[in-house]
Amino acid sequence: MTIKIASAQYDVGFFSDWQEFVDKATRWVAEASANQATLLVFPEYASMELASLFGVEVYSSLSKQLTALQTVLPDYIALFTRLAAHYHCTILAGSFPVKLATGAYVNRAYWFMPDGRSDYQDKMIMTRFENEIWLISAGDTVKTFAAEFGSFAVNICYDSEFPLLARKQNEAGASLILVPSCTDTLAGYYRVRIGCQARALENQCYVVQSCLVGHAPWSEAVDINIGASAIYTPVDKGFPDNGILAIGELNQPQWVYAELDLANCERVRQQGQVF
Repeated sequence: MTIKIASAQYDVGFFSDWQEFVDKATRWVAEASANQATLLVFPEYASMELASLFGVEVYSSLSKQLTALQTVLPDYIALFTRLAAHYHCTILAGSFPVKLATGAYVNRAYWFMPDGRSDYQDKMIMTRFENEIWLISAGDTVKTFAAEFGSFAVNICYDSEFPLLARKQNEAGASLILVPSCTDTLAGYYRVRIGCQARALENQCYVVQSCLVGHAPWSEAVDINIGASAIYTPVDKGFPDNGILAIGELNQPQWVYAELDLANCERVRQQGQVF
């Protein structure tokens, strides 16, 4: 089954009210849908632009913004539930710092299907900034999800640099790994990109990276954002020689599109140049 995927190279914004965010998210989803995309991927921490709704005392504080963001989480989930249903697409929304019953925060990426189904993957391995300064905790469960187009999984940014996570998901059936990403240096972007391409190579699967871009000097969490969204493939016959199916222009807000068929992964595993 061939699907068209859209990977967001999404620019962080600043809002005066909730409706401005609704309008922006709707524009992005509507544009991808108009281009016949049925699987949409947004970046890690794209939700952090919502901290701008709470005023300077909150959005300039790493701890206060986490608390304030919990008040819009139900609306965030409801919005993407509606967008997935209205535009008949599956959406991996920008990851959100979610407060658990224990009081700990996790970096959670929710996905939404047009039939109303949804689930999430928590980030498993935290960066030093998340762990030591922001106090975001690691998740405890690695998941693989079933969809009409096949099985997929999520590695949130830094997770893509650790082979055993994707390997476990691949062995559970995933032929597509979605990597929402947020990096503040060119080196950081390339670390994640190299991790994505390595995971595509070693697991003979598709890997989709979605990058947050743009500057938000008002935010200590997402002040600088660098990257280029892309769809990566195995490096074998029937796939691009460089393993890049599509890639965006560095740091420019845009959708990056590609058509893919997860059955091609199984074909190359059985008949590829290498095993």
